[in-house]
Amino acid sequence: MSATITAPLAKPILKWRVVDIAVASVIGVVSALLYWLIATLTYGPWDVLEAVIPGFAGILNGLWLFAAPLGAIIVRKPGAAIYAEVVAGVLEALLGNAWGGAQTFLMALVQGAFAELAFLIFVYKKWNLPTMVLSGALSGVACWGYSFFTHLQAIDFGGSYGVVYLITTVVSGAVVAGVLMWFLYIGIAKTGALDKFVSGREVRGLN
Repeated sequence: MSATITAPLAKPILKWRVVDIAVASVIGVVSALLYWLIATLTYGPWDVLEAVIPGFAGILNGLWLFAAPLGAIIVRKPGAAIYAEVVAGVLEALLGNAWGGAQTFLMALVQGAFAELAFLIFVYKKWNLPTMVLSGALSGVACWGYSFFTHLQAIDFGGSYGVVYLITTVVSGAVVAGVLMWFLYIGIAKTGALDKFVSGREVRGLN
């Protein structure tokens, strides 16, 4: 499937429907379960990567950033990225993680907001692979920024949350939350499961 699928430049329908809320919630719930599982499985690999180069473990961060771009590209309503990521973050915290409830919520909110920004820039009219990549990358910037400043590393660009962490996190966000989620969306849409959405009908040529 081409990476150039784009909604027509007509005025988008921005009002949320019940089905929008339901699907965005499902994305958040499934993402939360995956986030929790990923957190459990990456403790060891994270330490190994950090031992190689401080900040290199950021290459794993895209695994916690995908709910927002995926929610946005499917639902295509303002706030979808934020909503999906926050639902995922809250539920992940309830399942139990190393960061605690308040911190997980704040991280999800910031990451979701930055992911949302990519679609807001184009006034919710560009729904293609480049926008998805931008969304994932911006979410990566948010992930880095939250860790950088909350760990008081603002003057240590060579530390664990410095320049290397920024680069690896942004690349991971662009690839995992951007590219991979684009092709996941295309795959789901081809099954007909998203026919209630413009995003699904476009892929199947039903619009």
